[in-house]
Amino acid sequence: MSLLAVDRLAVHYGGIRAVQGVSLEVSEGETICVIGANGAGKSTTLRALVGLAAAAAGTIRYGGRDVTRLPVHERARLGLSLVPEGRGIFPRMTVTENLLMGAYQHRDGGAIRQDLQRVLALFPRLAERRAQVAGTLSGGEQQMLAVGRALMSRPKLLLLDEPSMGLAPLVVEKIFATLREVAAQGVTLMLVEQNANLALQISDRGYVLDNGRVAIGGPAADLLQDPRVRAAYLGG
Repeated sequence: MSLLAVDRLAVHYGGIRAVQGVSLEVSEGETICVIGANGAGKSTTLRALVGLAAAAAGTIRYGGRDVTRLPVHERARLGLSLVPEGRGIFPRMTVTENLLMGAYQHRDGGAIRQDLQRVLALFPRLAERRAQVAGTLSGGEQQMLAVGRALMSRPKLLLLDEPSMGLAPLVVEKIFATLREVAAQGVTLMLVEQNANLALQISDRGYVLDNGRVAIGGPAADLLQDPRVRAAYLGG
């Protein structure tokens, strides 16, 4: 059974059909990427999966359960967690306070402390700056913080919206290396990413969205060699 199964999902903003009948699946333990041009419906699809955008049609099944109409906090409790585009950190709170916000649904103090140590081990830069106010961090450090905060919720499926946006190439490499490590620890990943080449390199499978629809889908290795994908997203 798929961990996530999306069937003919549609999302409308007023008269704009942002997502038009998207169907996709994510199996437990996979890393999936969604690529496509700006305005293709990638971010809207992620927002719909966690409940931040309402589905106009179609179904979202997670862990075998229909969650299409489930509130955001209920989906989070089931293990669906989003790292949003733009990071969404709390700039006036410290690194540690931001991370602990990710654990707001948990009550076991000992387990939360263990989760915190695990996240700080994944991101040594955050460990060095744990008492620093988040708004003073660099862009790359803020992205690490956003990922770390999401991991504090103990997600089964971690969704990431444009994790490389606005970051220097060396920082992007560090972020993606950490995402590989997160995947190796058993967290299922689904990422929307403009850097199609890098996204496909760390993914098992990928989907290409075009005008709110899935245009191509398949193993990431095949998409890397697909002439249509290479011409449109990989520079030929």
